[in-house]
Amino acid sequence: MAGQTGTRKHVFSKKIDAFFKDLADAWNFVKRFFQEVFVPPYEFKEVIHQCYRIGVESLPLISLTGFIVGIVFTNQSRPSLSEFGATSWLPSLIAIAIVRAMGPLVTALIAAGKVGSGIGAEIGSMKVTEQIDAMEVSATNPYKFLVVTRVLATTLMIPVLVMYTDFVALMGAFINVNANELVSMSTFFAQVFSSVTFLDIFSSIIKSLFFGFTIGMVGCYKGYTSSKGTEGVGRAANAAVVVSMFLIFIEELLSLQIINLFRIK
Repeated sequence: MAGQTGTRKHVFSKKIDAFFKDLADAWNFVKRFFQEVFVPPYEFKEVIHQCYRIGVESLPLISLTGFIVGIVFTNQSRPSLSEFGATSWLPSLIAIAIVRAMGPLVTALIAAGKVGSGIGAEIGSMKVTEQIDAMEVSATNPYKFLVVTRVLATTLMIPVLVMYTDFVALMGAFINVNANELVSMSTFFAQVFSSVTFLDIFSSIIKSLFFGFTIGMVGCYKGYTSSKGTEGVGRAANAAVVVSMFLIFIEELLSLQIINLFRIK
């Protein structure tokens, strides 16, 4: 029994050590990004290419998701408001919910699944096939070309996708409200813009920047540190999605607390 207890303690200790080592490696990986992002050479063409892949190629999925979110949320909100005879508040309620929380969160989660897994799998496959080592031999900085460009692209494009998602979701909500309450487009969007404040829009964009940075950085880190052949590539892609989503929820919770401080003032 004593031997088994000692073995368990040893295994637990090794897991703790591995966790903190992984945490330190991740911190150094992030710190290296800020050290190299402002240092030439600047890979502008690769950044633009990654922006296209992350932004334009995600539009079909983002459009469908945002449109459905607008319709579903409107349908779910109508019965509760109708109990109080307040269905006229639907546009205001939908606008606040979508701009403040649903638009950024839904976009970030979709991007984490599509973009984050793609980045993790792509860089992971390059790692296990020694393409990254070949780049180092050819005097190319693989970190700057692979990591910095992708993190910049996700940081820049996620806020753009969020604003697009907000618009598509509001259009879906308008179609639903127009079909049921016969509200005109001018009346609907007048209520929308009267309910949304500058703080709502600004905070949505700022936290979208953090969401994009998180998705890009986690995907790159998991891919860059993958191993064990094709199995490692699959694990890197899966871990990129899971960790990104977990961190996005943490960031959403923290941002909500910070923004509420400004609302109270």
